[in-house]
Amino acid sequence: MGINTSFIGCDMAVDLGTTNTLVYVWSQGIVLNEPSVVAINAITGDIMAVGAEARKAIGREPGNAVVVRPLKNGVIADFEVAERMLRYFILKVHKRRWVARPRLLVCVPSDITGIERRAFIEASTQAGARQVHVISEPMAAAIGAGLPVHEATGNMVVNIGGGTTQVAVISFGEIVNEKSIRVGGDELDETIIQHVKKEYSLLLGESTAEHIKVTIGSVSHSQEDKRIEIYGRDLISGLPNAADVSAAGIRRAMEQPVSAMINVVQDILSDCSPELSGDIISNGITLTGGGSLLHGLDTRLHHETGIPFKIADNPMSSAAFGAGRCVEKFGMLQILTSRRHR
Repeated sequence: MGINTSFIGCDMAVDLGTTNTLVYVWSQGIVLNEPSVVAINAITGDIMAVGAEARKAIGREPGNAVVVRPLKNGVIADFEVAERMLRYFILKVHKRRWVARPRLLVCVPSDITGIERRAFIEASTQAGARQVHVISEPMAAAIGAGLPVHEATGNMVVNIGGGTTQVAVISFGEIVNEKSIRVGGDELDETIIQHVKKEYSLLLGESTAEHIKVTIGSVSHSQEDKRIEIYGRDLISGLPNAADVSAAGIRRAMEQPVSAMINVVQDILSDCSPELSGDIISNGITLTGGGSLLHGLDTRLHHETGIPFKIADNPMSSAAFGAGRCVEKFGMLQILTSRRHR
């Protein structure tokens, strides 16, 4: 994709994620961070709510409404709803609609197919963008975390989002090695739902599962004495009920997806050259994305690999901030987007 013009005032970077969408506007920084959720009137097809307001409706929507998450495992699952959601966010950021035709830099998963990549570009164009470029999400996250991606040294980033875990080794402004799995925070939530369903015959909603994960979710044995009272629907009586859930049980429930995340990190490390391996041992590995905040994950990864891990300062916004830096510094964008897409 040729680029021969610089970004200007109203242009922006978008991290269109499975769980949240973040928007970075030139010269303003991150101005929007909302759930990637849309509530639609099932009868008329009209949008009832988008973002935070739509997320509140999950599990509470009336009979004439359907709540949609248009992205799944990091890619667009419902093109029309994704386009409408993105258009809403663009217009929300640009209050004056007559200037709301920005150029967009969109973060995309590292293992994206050509068809999936075109879906991001077409959805962004249909949403009102006059020009669209894409950047690999782990590259954007590495830039946002402050890693020296253009230097002649190996830097490794593990970006754990709602739908994917993406691992990349970067040197000289290029992704030298990368791998991703479509396992992330959503998978952790689902294992919690299934655990509570099996152990307590209690059906939970998505928001309750996420609350459990954030409150007592851990991969560390040191947290196992923590407990939390939760509420849901009793599968036997059909009535509302409560249960007292332990951190130990939640940790065991999440072990399979956590192990999958650890395995993909180990796979990348085993493929590195001796020189890159030395750089990574010296520099450590950076964790980004909301999933990196799971208690004890950095310590567990260090124990499993022998390499120090550090969590980025603002892990949930690393990719959006890194893409925003590319918008601000056009030369960086030109170099990164000149990379051949597979």
